[in-house]
Amino acid sequence: MSLVSDLCNLDVTQITDKIIAEYIWIGGSGTDIRSKARTINKPVTDPAKLPKWNFDGSSTGQAVGQDSEVILYPQAVYKDPFRRGNNILVRIFSLDYMILPVLCDAYTPSGEPIPTNKRHNAAKIFNHPDVAVEELWYGIEQEYTLLQKDVNWPLGWPIGGFPAPQGPYYCGAGANKAFGRDIVDAHYKACLFAGINNSGINAEVMPGQWEFQVGPLVGIDAADQLWVARYILERITEIAGVVLSFDPKPIQGEWNGAGAHTNYSTKSMRSDGGIDLIKKAMEKLGLRHKEHIAAYGEGNERRLTGKHETADINTFSWGVANRGASIRIGRDTVKAGKGYFEDRRPTSNMDPYVVTSMIAETTILWKP
Repeated sequence: MSLVSDLCNLDVTQITDKIIAEYIWIGGSGTDIRSKARTINKPVTDPAKLPKWNFDGSSTGQAVGQDSEVILYPQAVYKDPFRRGNNILVRIFSLDYMILPVLCDAYTPSGEPIPTNKRHNAAKIFNHPDVAVEELWYGIEQEYTLLQKDVNWPLGWPIGGFPAPQGPYYCGAGANKAFGRDIVDAHYKACLFAGINNSGINAEVMPGQWEFQVGPLVGIDAADQLWVARYILERITEIAGVVLSFDPKPIQGEWNGAGAHTNYSTKSMRSDGGIDLIKKAMEKLGLRHKEHIAAYGEGNERRLTGKHETADINTFSWGVANRGASIRIGRDTVKAGKGYFEDRRPTSNMDPYVVTSMIAETTILWKP
């Protein structure tokens, strides 16, 4: 084993009670994830008790060099699957974690949210009394593509060439069908260790493409957990030497794109007669289709073509069990007369704070 490997696997929890807190935030593109670590002296479970911190916003595209300080406000705490402590220290301190990944949002020194801080506005919507009372449930299906490093070509594909056509890869098994399962399983386990409600995984239709699902979760917690799950996946692919892509259409042609289908229900929709409220939501979402598309991620026009299990980007549609519609309502929901619906329009690189809060705003607060 190399010296680097030895040091990476070194467990120092028996000789120190210090805790490493990895502060995670969203970078200047709105889709990149940044982080840095600091040492804290005592266990913390409440993010409000963690110190605020700062970073050089001029190096992340979030400030100018003449006024580069951006402030991090801790918002959520999870267990760190990479620097986990040993079980003995866990017992001594009555903890089930030792090292903390901390999700933060970013503010100017004067306390104003910076433009890439979409969590701030989302929190306002979710805290609105008419929204909070509905106990919103979300389940987000995050698709992504694993690429071979240096060549940026899907994992398992012959370099410069193509595999056999789509068909055997979705939920497939075998060395010629499933590429990168070790990465996917490592991410699955790491999310569960961290406290992320990762409810499942599957191989997707295009080879080298996978999906994990976060939820069901209430309100803003769904977006928080999706961002942390993305961060964990970035770290695992870094270790594996594989490039992670959230591009909505990484390969042109007869190949499926990558989305982030968002499942949603309100308390009223889950109650008897909720199907009528779901149909009313379809009317509202149809009227605001252009606004939603504009907020649902970059490059979606390359994915939403009306082919490959997508609707056309310019036309709103909904249907029962229809994966070619903008929004799918499940047969079980129709049969029960209550339940949820799936918005299939968000793309893989969407900001979950924007998408989840916008669905809530349109279906509950917006008046046509």
